[in-house]
Amino acid sequence: MEEKLYKLINEQGKEYLSNIAGTLGGNKRLKIYGKLDCLSANRWIKKGYYIDNRVFFLNEEIAIKAGYRPCAVCMSKKYEVWKEQQKVLTKTLKRNIKGNN
Repeated sequence: MEEKLYKLINEQGKEYLSNIAGTLGGNKRLKIYGKLDCLSANRWIKKGYYIDNRVFFLNEEIAIKAGYRPCAVCMSKKYEVWKEQQKVLTKTLKRNIKGNN
């Protein structure tokens, strides 16, 4: 019997084949990752959307390194932390730009 291979995304955002299934799913166009049982993602998949942009990750660390953010629906606490980090980064960038002018 042939071994099943899974198409995953690595830390550089490139697809590769693995004999280990991914633990998280994502949307490559929106750069979002979340749980495989995410209500939002599964709702869109059932409607026939999202499928062409669906990607999978071995774990959360890889998803983050590949440039994806947590899903606001199924990973709401992690999404809120990410959102706050983005606010801090934006303030820091604005301050640095003002300081260089």
